Amino acid sequence: MGVPRLPRLTRTRVLVAVLVLALLAAGGAALAGPLGERDTAAAARTSEQRIEVRGGPGVPEPVSLDTTLYLPETTPAPAVLVAHGFGADKTSVDAEARDLAARGFVVLAWSARGFGTSTGQIALDSPDYEVADAQQLVDWLATRPEVVQDGPDDPRVGVTGGSYGGALALLLAGYDRRIDALAPVITWNDLGQALFPEAAAATAPPPDTPARGTFGPDGVFKRGWAGYLFAAGATGSPAGRSGTEATPLTCGRFTATVCAAYTEAATTGRLSPATAELLRRSSPASVTDRITAPTLIVQGERDTLFGLDQADANARQIAAAGGTVRILWYSGGHDGGAPGDAVRTEIADWFDHHLAGRGDAPGAGFAYTIRSELRTNSDTPTERTVVADAYPGLPGEPPVQTEQIALAGPPQPVTHPAGGSPAAITALPGVGAQLGTIGGRVAAATSEIPGQSAQFRSDPLAAPVTIAGAPRVELTVSRVPGQPTAGAAVLFGKLYTLSADGRRTLLGGAVAPMRIPVPADGSAARVTVTLPGVVAPVQAGDRIIVSIGTTDQGYASPAAPAVWRIGVDGAVQVPVVPGHAVTPNTVPIGYAIGIGVLLGIALAAGLVGWLRGRRRPARATGDPDLPLEITGLAKTYRGGVTAVSDVSFTVERGMVLGLLGPNGAGKTTVLRMLMGLVRPSAGTIRAFGEPVGPGASVLARIGAFVEGPGFLPHLSGYENLRLYWAATGRPAAEARLADTLEIAGLGDSVHRRVSTYSQGMRQRLALAQAMLGLPELLVLDEPTNGLDPPQIHAMREVLRRYAAAGRTVLISSHLLAEVEQTCTHVVVMHHGRVAAAGTVEDIIAGAGAASFTVDAPERAAAIIAALDGVRDVAVEGPLVHAELNGNPRASVVRALVDAGIGVQSVGPRRRLEDAFLQLVGEDTAP
Repeated sequence: MGVPRLPRLTRTRVLVAVLVLALLAAGGAALAGPLGERDTAAAARTSEQRIEVRGGPGVPEPVSLDTTLYLPETTPAPAVLVAHGFGADKTSVDAEARDLAARGFVVLAWSARGFGTSTGQIALDSPDYEVADAQQLVDWLATRPEVVQDGPDDPRVGVTGGSYGGALALLLAGYDRRIDALAPVITWNDLGQALFPEAAAATAPPPDTPARGTFGPDGVFKRGWAGYLFAAGATGSPAGRSGTEATPLTCGRFTATVCAAYTEAATTGRLSPATAELLRRSSPASVTDRITAPTLIVQGERDTLFGLDQADANARQIAAAGGTVRILWYSGGHDGGAPGDAVRTEIADWFDHHLAGRGDAPGAGFAYTIRSELRTNSDTPTERTVVADAYPGLPGEPPVQTEQIALAGPPQPVTHPAGGSPAAITALPGVGAQLGTIGGRVAAATSEIPGQSAQFRSDPLAAPVTIAGAPRVELTVSRVPGQPTAGAAVLFGKLYTLSADGRRTLLGGAVAPMRIPVPADGSAARVTVTLPGVVAPVQAGDRIIVSIGTTDQGYASPAAPAVWRIGVDGAVQVPVVPGHAVTPNTVPIGYAIGIGVLLGIALAAGLVGWLRGRRRPARATGDPDLPLEITGLAKTYRGGVTAVSDVSFTVERGMVLGLLGPNGAGKTTVLRMLMGLVRPSAGTIRAFGEPVGPGASVLARIGAFVEGPGFLPHLSGYENLRLYWAATGRPAAEARLADTLEIAGLGDSVHRRVSTYSQGMRQRLALAQAMLGLPELLVLDEPTNGLDPPQIHAMREVLRRYAAAGRTVLISSHLLAEVEQTCTHVVVMHHGRVAAAGTVEDIIAGAGAASFTVDAPERAAAIIAALDGVRDVAVEGPLVHAELNGNPRASVVRALVDAGIGVQSVGPRRRLEDAFLQLVGEDTAP
């Protein structure tokens, strides 16, 4: 009996479920270690100890916390408590602890009760349990001679942590006046509102309102994230405890009260008064009016668990109470990744000033990060940080600025299916902001299910705008006569951009749930809806789309079917925060190498050359007419790994030389040494007779395209080239821009925005950039990567035209057939050495494999086979192939002609690929 085949809908659900599980697994790291991990050489003395704390109400026996103390080189010093994220333990913050210890702080990390090997049960940052534990750790620090003391039982101490640990930092500062500074990261303000976004979201208060109210039972349950969080703590029994029979096995390490609250919410989809009170006590919102210590609030711009609204509420409430607040939004979050080095440095600088009295005052400003569409070769998005003078809307600060973007579209009926299935998939735990990238076609097919959403779009924007905050839109919601309805409409708002080439992007990867009461008399409910807070650059020519849907996989939906009519009134208001960019890394690292290193070298070349000329004796120079001369080049790295050994070759004017070799042959190392990015261990590199190295003035005569192309997508190709050249500081006339554009063949496309370019156009623009100033030596690494055959042919013609004027081109490529057709000369590397060098024809000819086109192939084969040393003679139509084994082709032709055989043509038999494989072996690949 065969296995029954799943119905199509069931199979689709299984595939989606598999995708969801994979994405959940990918997203788990954000919870486990929200502050991230990185390699660190910071040495710190550490000691492990168990610290017993009071069990708390209803727990008579003490709880044993597993802790690690990190000591800096010099003590006494201020202390920092470092709390971990939910589902993790103290080991997840080891890198951060070591970094802070290297900055001169005593650091105490611990596994919270219920996690790691600490005993006790999880109470969700309860003031009676986890917060009380942290207060007792402060007491313990007050007894340590290594910690600076501000008074009796008052150590100088700060606290930081991410997510679960971030909320603990805020709650501890609210309950314990001894906290001198804090830096909460990607955390919540009101846990009830975060897990049950409520109906008040549809009538949100003005942005300068300092506090938000409690949230009633009509919120929309964020079941995806809630379930994932509960699962992270529901595995196993509390360490070191017995008698867990009183707690259901389904509760794992949670207290019975927390377990019951989750069970109720998961089964009813509602927030009961008891659960609301439990979550309120675990919310910083309950104590923000008491926080007086300087607070650095770090929040992620890609976070479907705790959005920017949670950080906004914390900031406004603390500032309204008179506290000092600095706000930093970075481009990650629970969906987008842990903070990088720049954010961690900001946190350390905050403690440096407010705990140790070192460094300038960081101030109470605001910074946010703009992520570009542009990506590096490793698919890493590029970004820049913008600093504003102040956080808009705080007491004494300017109000929030907004721009109105008109929307068009008639009121539209939308259907909520029975059971809320199928549901749109837009926000998934841990990957909500990345589903469009990871999910690919799945995301495109499931984020907007036909019939379930009303969409309203703008005209193409006349000018670019950067959204920084939560947009708002006026909605009308009414019943559809004769169709099933309920008392309230549960809806989900989303904001997209639609580019000129049809790409649609869900901003922030997030949705805004809302529950809107709808009049039964047929009139429309008019509400102001707050969409998810985002930071997103929108380019000129793009459209804005506001979508209001009826389902979302991440939230609980009503079971009953319903139909609603949705309309928009006017425009969407998008917040903007003017500021100035402080990090110009808006291009990939490869592009930055070109700008930051090559151009920096070019700018400094004169000064460096002058200084070196004064300090060192004159060095011998080579042939000034020789573009490149490499002699005895070698590079050995630490540990004895030799990448390049005794490499020598020469490149002359007019050559197009291909640098070939299998992976690991040393090609990239040679190029990096050529560009002055790596110092050779031995040997010399001379360009136009001058030694090449870091700071060499001759590098200004070399153009390079050594990584993937990177450009500012909202600017035209022409503007990108102009700005690139301006960064060199050289006169505009020297750019030879018109000549460059003619050679590159960009035509009128150079005046279009780069975001509209095909991959081939981007490669041409990258080549044009490398050719600016018409450098005499052009070095290109994989210039035809990602191009289709017609584009490769066009690139080949560009390179030939460039070299035809007496300039020189050096290409590193793995496309052997293309090198054969493009290059005049080849250098083949293998195991760090030169395996062969010469003209393409010479390399192909190798030991003498040749083909002869003759009028009597059988007789010709017999004559050729009779010659001394010739072997492997074969006939193929009018062709006779033979391995000449050193016999000159001219002597073979003479023998054939003397025998009365006509010879129409003669040439090498093999292709470059054949020669390459013979040189480096069949088991290697270029």
